[in-house]
Amino acid sequence: MEKIEHVNYIKAPISEVYKVLTTQEGLAAVWTEELVVRPELGFVNEFNFGDEDVTKMKVVELTENKKVLWECVDSDPEWIGTGISFDLKEKDGVTAIVLKHFDWRELTEFYQWCNYNWAMFLLSLKGYCEDGEGTPYQKRKF
Repeated sequence: MEKIEHVNYIKAPISEVYKVLTTQEGLAAVWTEELVVRPELGFVNEFNFGDEDVTKMKVVELTENKKVLWECVDSDPEWIGTGISFDLKEKDGVTAIVLKHFDWRELTEFYQWCNYNWAMFLLSLKGYCEDGEGTPYQKRKF
């Protein structure tokens, strides 16, 4: 099994970063503007990336200001059954976020592409939390 893992440091309170990761408004500003999100255990969030490319993530864990965990239940076949976690810690007004996308069955070109895009997600999250402007899918240049 393969795993993607990134860390980034955001100069914002942990509660603000957690809110962005768990709300429709927050995730629309940093990941994709076309989505349906609820911060509820068991809810299946839907993220649309155009051309009927919908990714569905079941909310498995929500530990306020600490952890968000999703299970991919529908998407590209390489994503189905994988998990995405966001672990948060704050020190001196800076929030450390560790993003993990785990249980990949193999290292493929798509895995490598997603690795790059998760780093871009964290950059977008940092921009939104620090400067009020993220870079969701619809505003990115690929």
